[in-house]
Amino acid sequence: MTAHRNILGLSAAILAASLSAPAMAGNADLNLNTEAVQGEINGEISNGVQLGGGILSSDDHDDVTAGHVQLLGTERTSEYDVGLGARWSQYDTDHGDGGGLGLGGYGYYYLPGAPRVSLGGYGYVTPDVATSNDLEHSYEYGLRARYQVIDNVEGYVGYRKVKADFENRDERTLDSGPLVGMRLQF
Repeated sequence: MTAHRNILGLSAAILAASLSAPAMAGNADLNLNTEAVQGEINGEISNGVQLGGGILSSDDHDDVTAGHVQLLGTERTSEYDVGLGARWSQYDTDHGDGGGLGLGGYGYYYLPGAPRVSLGGYGYVTPDVATSNDLEHSYEYGLRARYQVIDNVEGYVGYRKVKADFENRDERTLDSGPLVGMRLQF
């Protein structure tokens, strides 16, 4: 349970840092399905640089709580929305606990004939050389179809998969499945 408290404390610190920074732009995201809920908040700390983080709670494949902190270089135009950078992920699961530094990002393409619609996804890979405690490696990826409901709110449907390999265990799927969500830009 110490790892669970650490994840919650880390998430609270991220939220406080994101909200107290002189942010020029940011977003808050919430998605769920029948087995999991995930929330994330990001704030732009300088032009094209975002700091943020989030938390995932899932009962999909046993009990999982995962938190992350990320620093991304971002760019958004009328044609695309992309971000690349590093993410520290911390896991508290029935199969093991641990964290690691991964690389990855996201990318979405706005359809020319339907500029309110964007298609894309995200992915992060954490190799064993950058992990701690029981975690040997992990990855998370997702695909989404987003629709801009109003100027600062997007709704989306998608799919997410989170896998991790813990010491003396086989690689396990921690969370997977379809989801629905909303993203608020501020």
